[in-house]
Amino acid sequence: MANPLIVEAVDAEDLARKSALLIADAIHLRPDAALLLATGNSPMATYLELAEMHGRGTLDTSGVRPFQLDEYLDLGPDDPRSLAGWMRRSFTKPLGIPDERVTWLDVDGDVEEGCARYARAVRAAGGYDLAVLGLGPNGHLGFNEPPAAVDAPTRAIDLAPESLASNAVYWGDEVPRRAATAGMDLIMEARSVLVIVSGVHKQAILSRMLEGEPSPDCPASLLQLRDGVIVAADRAALGR
Repeated sequence: MANPLIVEAVDAEDLARKSALLIADAIHLRPDAALLLATGNSPMATYLELAEMHGRGTLDTSGVRPFQLDEYLDLGPDDPRSLAGWMRRSFTKPLGIPDERVTWLDVDGDVEEGCARYARAVRAAGGYDLAVLGLGPNGHLGFNEPPAAVDAPTRAIDLAPESLASNAVYWGDEVPRRAATAGMDLIMEARSVLVIVSGVHKQAILSRMLEGEPSPDCPASLLQLRDGVIVAADRAALGR
C-alpha cells in the first residue's frame, strides 16, 4: 500500500495557504490542468487564496479546465443550494474561468444519462490531473457514501445520515437528500489527489482514512491503494 504525503499546517489559515500553493504548483506545471473541485467548507479558504494569487497576476488560469465533483438532485435551476452555483461563486468566477470551460455534472434531466455523459467527458479529457477533495464525516469522497468500492461509477445516491447532518450547517431543515457524484473510479484514476482536512472533528475519520484497513466502508481509505495522494491537514485534524 502507498503512503500519502502529509502536509501539516499549524492552523486553518496556514492550511489554506499551503493547499493553495499545492494547487498553484499543479497549474504552473500544466497550465491546462484538469481540476476536480470540491465545494463544502474545507477548500473555501484555499480557493480564496488562489483568487488572490490570480488577482495579483501570479497565477494564470487561462487554460485551467475545472470539473464539478457533485450536485444535489431535485433542485430548480436557480436554487441557491446548487453546488454548481457554489462552485461558480467560490472558484470559477473569482479565478476568471468562463462557464464554457467547465465540465458540469448536469443532472437536470435524465440523471442516469447525465452521469454517463459526465464520465465520458472526463475520460475524453484524459482524466483529472488533480482531484481536490474534502473528507466527509463518514469517510466519503464527493458524495461516494459508504460502502463505495474503487470502481463505483458516477451515479445518483441517497445521502447518508452523517452527510445530511453535516450539510444542515448550510441548509438547515432544507437539506437535499439525494445527489449525483463523480465516481470513485474517476477519482482513483486521477493523476494526483489532494485531500484538505481541517478541525478536531475530523480527527477520528482522518485517522481511519490514513491508518485503517482500506475498505469500501470508508471510501477515503481506498486512497491508500494508489500513489500520488497528498493530505493537507491542520494540527487539530492530525491530533497534534
